[in-house]
Amino acid sequence: MVKKIEHLGIAVKNIEQANIIYTQLLGIAPYKSEAVQAEGVITSFFKTGESKIELLEGTSADNAITKFIEKKGEGIHHIAFEVENIEEEMKRLKDLGFTLLSDKPKRGADNKLICFVHPKSTNGVLIELCQEIK
Repeated sequence: MVKKIEHLGIAVKNIEQANIIYTQLLGIAPYKSEAVQAEGVITSFFKTGESKIELLEGTSADNAITKFIEKKGEGIHHIAFEVENIEEEMKRLKDLGFTLLSDKPKRGADNKLICFVHPKSTNGVLIELCQEIK
């Protein structure tokens, strides 16, 4: 079951410059920055109220974020939904015919297990499922 929108992921070319822009825009500094080597990204997270923004910079030319920016430019990359049990939610969506980009959850940024749902099965929007690692 989906609990809430966990965050919006925004693809950026330069995370340091984007951090300055979003710090000025939101009036707060990022609460966390980390590299997720398995995904080939550097991330920064901003939190305002219940809402979070994740900035993502690709770390290589063949990275999904880098390719996204080359194709579409900087901007919203994905919507992440927090779920109670990611494995159950993955099975539920797969049984309904959604295409998942992995068979098992992976470790993501911000202490989460994650799985992406292919945009071809969600009207062009990349969806991320995420569950807090306890």
